[in-house]
Amino acid sequence: MNPFDGSGSPRHEEAADGGASRCPWARFSSWLECVCVVTFDLELGQAIELVYPQDVKLTEKERFRGKRSHVLLHFPGCLGDTQFSFRLRQSVGRRASRFREDVYNRDAPVTLQTEVSHFFGYVYFRQVKDVSVKRGYFQKSLVLVSRLPYTHLFHSLLQIVAPEFFEKLEPCLEAVCNEIDQWPSPVPGLTLNLPVMGVVLQVRIPSKTDKPGGSPVRQTTTQSVLIHLHILWELTLLGEPLVVMAPSPTISSETVLALVSSISPLKFCCDFRPYFTIHDSEFREYTTRTQAPPNVVLGVTNPFFIKTFQNWPHVVRLGEIKMAGDLPKQVKVKKLSKLKTLDTKPGIYTAYKTFLHKDKILIKRLLKGIQRKRPSEVQSAILRRHLLELTQSFIIPLERYMASLMPLQRSVTPWKTPPQIRPFSQDEFMTTLDHTGPQLTSGLKGDWMGLYRKFFRSQNFDGWYRHRHKEMTQKLESLHLEVICDAVSSFIKQSEKTSLQLKVQSPTKSPVSN
Repeated sequence: MNPFDGSGSPRHEEAADGGASRCPWARFSSWLECVCVVTFDLELGQAIELVYPQDVKLTEKERFRGKRSHVLLHFPGCLGDTQFSFRLRQSVGRRASRFREDVYNRDAPVTLQTEVSHFFGYVYFRQVKDVSVKRGYFQKSLVLVSRLPYTHLFHSLLQIVAPEFFEKLEPCLEAVCNEIDQWPSPVPGLTLNLPVMGVVLQVRIPSKTDKPGGSPVRQTTTQSVLIHLHILWELTLLGEPLVVMAPSPTISSETVLALVSSISPLKFCCDFRPYFTIHDSEFREYTTRTQAPPNVVLGVTNPFFIKTFQNWPHVVRLGEIKMAGDLPKQVKVKKLSKLKTLDTKPGIYTAYKTFLHKDKILIKRLLKGIQRKRPSEVQSAILRRHLLELTQSFIIPLERYMASLMPLQRSVTPWKTPPQIRPFSQDEFMTTLDHTGPQLTSGLKGDWMGLYRKFFRSQNFDGWYRHRHKEMTQKLESLHLEVICDAVSSFIKQSEKTSLQLKVQSPTKSPVSN
């Protein structure tokens, strides 16, 4: 069977019951779409050596980033072992996996829900000298393709599996896939033990009822632009076109994922590509100069992009990671006109002016932490907490106003259609900020109202509003169904009571005597 000749996989139907029937690969498909092995062939160049399970099907568009290179085939060209992530569009018409994604998404945090339109790829690439190979180097990638944005879990899995796989190859991969097929499906709120290759990964699947804590942000990836943290937060919040130029695929993907997660628990609703190359099928779409840049965050490493993205409004150039304890060299926000040469220095190239003032106390605390060699986990925790509180201060007034648009419960009656949710009025919302605004929970000063006005024009607001409106509509429909059921139940009880009373009150007929 050719694994690339169709648009769906039969195991998706098998997984529709969550794996209860234990059809082949039912549970596997609740975690991974497939595992791919990519190698370098002297005659074919970069080529897919193996796809597992063998019945998985990827469309031509998903196979190719461009006419010459497979989406999974771009080798980073780094000696040693390298890990990074990518994200790609699914083909239109592809049948989504049916491992009860509706149930999973209902209970999962909005930032960790599966996506209908995109796959995530998690890569472990190895390039080492090998005199037994004509080219002189052993070059292979092990790639996990999934609909789940579980970056830390899948990279941890690769760290266990990949080194062993590079030694034992296909038999090792087959054994691992069979082990994953024994894993229970991911259920939000549960802690699962996931055995693989003699190691047990204990994983708690996050639930939307959990206290928000934000996704891990690696502070080391943004040392050189740390003092401009609030610029990056605002640009991400507003869904502005942003390019991250990094020295490696690892730093590129980590930085893009850190930016996207910086506005958690708000979902980033624009496109983002942790590692973007000239072979991506969207390359022309994203680099054309005949129209405004799209709302997307791109992570790139090729110096070619410095010239290509000169017309983009916001560019972040990262340098090599410094050793722990090295105080990063302070960089300034620079004009885009200076983004011309290949030796462009690290910094942020933008004309953007922030609405809010920076938190100087936080920045000094983080910089002092670097100087004193504070553990990166502690630094990340400080940064995550600050960004979480900042985003919550921004989103809470919106949540409160949105809740006020919900009809009163007493207006839901069984004899009429459910009442409508009142429309969102930006002007009316602005009038609520004096009493319920972010100044109540955040010490940051600045033009909060200006930030809200620009946020209303972003895809992030549109995505947030659609999601909340859908939830509220479902709540109204549920309430309406409850009052209908209560009314029917009351009617049945009353009918039974009336019928019983009629029977008791009816006189017994006596026989007629002649």
